Amino acid sequence: MITRLKNLFLFSMMLVAVGSWASSSVLNPTSEELQSAAKRIFQNETGGKKENLVVWNVGEEFPSLGIGHFIWFPKGVKAPFTEGFPMLVKAYLANGYKASDLPKVMTATSHAPWNSRDEFNALKAAGNKEIAELIEFLYKHQEVQVRFIMERLEASLDKMMAASDRPDHVREQFYRVAKSKNGFYPLIDYVNFKGEGVNPSERYKGKGWGLLQVLETMKGTETGTKALKDFSNAAAKVLNQRIANSPIERGEDRWREGWMNRVRTYAQ
Repeated sequence: MITRLKNLFLFSMMLVAVGSWASSSVLNPTSEELQSAAKRIFQNETGGKKENLVVWNVGEEFPSLGIGHFIWFPKGVKAPFTEGFPMLVKAYLANGYKASDLPKVMTATSHAPWNSRDEFNALKAAGNKEIAELIEFLYKHQEVQVRFIMERLEASLDKMMAASDRPDHVREQFYRVAKSKNGFYPLIDYVNFKGEGVNPSERYKGKGWGLLQVLETMKGTETGTKALKDFSNAAAKVLNQRIANSPIERGEDRWREGWMNRVRTYAQ
């Protein structure tokens, strides 16, 4: 979970200003496609349990909220990640929501109102009203969250192209998937799952396993079902390569079945 959270913020925090993205984004998914992507990401990231939309992970100094696990710092906390949750709040306000439409905890302060994981978990277990309202809101209003992620995913394309020896191929395959029906889900889910693939330290035997490596592995030009199948197959190949190259002591083969089940959903 911690790795996925860090991977998400490598790409999702690239733009500082949050505004209405509908007019500037090259991608323009339908509401149905966004809802489908949000539903699948919700299932993957929470196990289908809405209470997991608002959590404080072991070893972290901050809670994670929403389908993208957007982080929110308590007062005084500093960490080498950009906060996503305050930006998500701005995204809601910039896209038709009024402050009065949001749970008070989202607008009452710029920092998370809980001082520690123990405090947060105790309040959550006791059915704290603020936390319960936040969970319910984030569960019912996922489309803005997935749009927020999508815009920053598109912004990360330049970063992946710069890191590749075949930037044109990477761009072609990215949009080949993105412009296919329901193609946003595999892109968004995979980058949240295994990162962009641009960090040189994230390698086994010189081989990465992020979205960049999946796009580089893909072949073909067709959009639609063929593009999604190619993405799914490329993701499986990249992850199997990671397992094969991983240090034996890490025992990564134990994750193979779950990983393969996940990437199969990209072709569905």
